[in-house]
Amino acid sequence: MLDLMPNILMVASEAAPYVKTGGLADVLGSLPAALARCGEKVSVVIPKFRSVRPVGAERVWDHLPVNVGPNSFSAAIDRHRHNGVDFYFVDIPYLFDRDGIYGHLGSDYPDNHIRFGALSMAAIGIARNIVRPDIIHCHDWQAALVPVYLHSYYQADPRVSNVKTIFTIHNLGYQGRFSGDAPRILRELGLGAGVFHVDGLEFYGDVNLLKGAINYSDWLTTVSKGYAREIKTMEYGFGLEGLLQKRSSRLTGIVNGVDYSDWNPQTDPLIAANYSEANLTGKQVCRLDLLREFGLPEKLADRPIVGIVSRFASQKGFDLLAEIAPELLQSDISLIALGTGEPEYEAIFRQLAADLPWQVRVKVIYDNVLAHKIESGSDIFLMPSRYEPCGLNQIYSLRYGTPPVVRATGGLDDTIEEATGFKFQDYSGAALLEAIHRALKAWEDQPKWQERMRRGMKKDFSWNVSATEYATLYRQLLRG
Repeated sequence: MLDLMPNILMVASEAAPYVKTGGLADVLGSLPAALARCGEKVSVVIPKFRSVRPVGAERVWDHLPVNVGPNSFSAAIDRHRHNGVDFYFVDIPYLFDRDGIYGHLGSDYPDNHIRFGALSMAAIGIARNIVRPDIIHCHDWQAALVPVYLHSYYQADPRVSNVKTIFTIHNLGYQGRFSGDAPRILRELGLGAGVFHVDGLEFYGDVNLLKGAINYSDWLTTVSKGYAREIKTMEYGFGLEGLLQKRSSRLTGIVNGVDYSDWNPQTDPLIAANYSEANLTGKQVCRLDLLREFGLPEKLADRPIVGIVSRFASQKGFDLLAEIAPELLQSDISLIALGTGEPEYEAIFRQLAADLPWQVRVKVIYDNVLAHKIESGSDIFLMPSRYEPCGLNQIYSLRYGTPPVVRATGGLDDTIEEATGFKFQDYSGAALLEAIHRALKAWEDQPKWQERMRRGMKKDFSWNVSATEYATLYRQLLRG
């Protein structure tokens, strides 16, 4: 019977449309729904942050005990059904009713280990009392303690002792590593020396939650086949490459999909004009609208627009952009950027805009409407990432007829071909500049450029294929 329809419980810190700080939320908003459309039974657990107020949610549990070391909490559990999926919200106001999601004013909350330890413990409580899953599928370090707690406390509990665990690494650069007084941190998590060793959570004297999940989960996935290869190397392994090599027989790369109901220029209500591969007329309307939106004159529409929508972080390759900016901006282009992130990179973009206001525009915010306008109104999309587990914007760009310039790493290398975009190998300013110049040269031949646009727009990276791969993995895991 399990082979016919396993019951899947996913655990994560965010999911669209309820709460989003990055691509993780997009995955948790789209993958479960795609699985449900395939006939899978799937539920999701996330914290009830201050901003999470789903209309029509029902209270299904009033006082679920959540014990994390010496910390005892009572969690209320709300449920809301969306796109065929039951979302369960862990309501512990002391931990989650705060101004920020992971931190405030640029600093992480110092009790994040306790906050997300409580999420993991509450998810196990939901599994034991409400959902009774066959598989718990955990995402990123915030859910990493689920397999650790199951191993430490629940091997004899018949309600969850046979539950299999899958852990998905969305970005190995974020590990939930807590340094300082390791014995204190372990006590606060309700864990002891039995898990603080090289085959547990110990990482150069620190407590590493993601490492614990890698060690104690039954199976591991990551978000592209390329990234699954890369994280086993010293360059991309962030110190965990040896462990991932050791567990490589239980590591699968499954590329993230995208939700084309939200990202499709034929139907997108957020852009100035709809268009398709058969009729690209609306693309020019969107280009003019983008220039107006960012305060650039319409007369600049006769030169290429290079767009960026991103977290402003070192991972994203913006140190390379800063390096080549003086030479790049001698070209006859407009550069439009949207995002927030590390102050150093926010300052770089602000300075470029201040120095060249007739050529560079930036908005240091995250705005979904503007993200759609940049995808539709740009000619070239820029993603020069140092590493990129999967990436979604390059896939959006293909569908919007905006050929991307990407570094050939992780999911960028998996999803972009020279027939649809432009790739560079070396992580260097010179390599990035050469790729952009290739794109600008290609843009000059508009008939061939439109052929490239159409090839990209025909690509299908919907969740259907990826969801089928996950469904197959679930059944294989349950069959042992």
